[in-house]
Amino acid sequence: MVFDYRKLRKEIANKFKTQAAFAQAMEWSERTLSLKLNGKRFWKQPEICKAIHILEVPAESIQEYFFTYYVQNIELKSEVEKDSILASANQEVQ
Repeated sequence: MVFDYRKLRKEIANKFKTQAAFAQAMEWSERTLSLKLNGKRFWKQPEICKAIHILEVPAESIQEYFFTYYVQNIELKSEVEKDSILASANQEVQ
């Protein structure tokens, strides 16, 4: 399961100009932030709370920033591929 952090990245750029400045505000290394934004490390609940506070994001918008699934836009070559991909996605959800 991969999350799409594009909206979060835009907010970081708007408020802090650089990811390094945001990482410092979060009391993290740039590497830690990079790992989280690239889906290599998960965000913990207290980290999400701190980030939305620092970025002044309304709590009701947490899902948009942290829990939007990344969906790759691909062109399917056949119905068989389509059925296979849909079956795989359904298995991941279960």
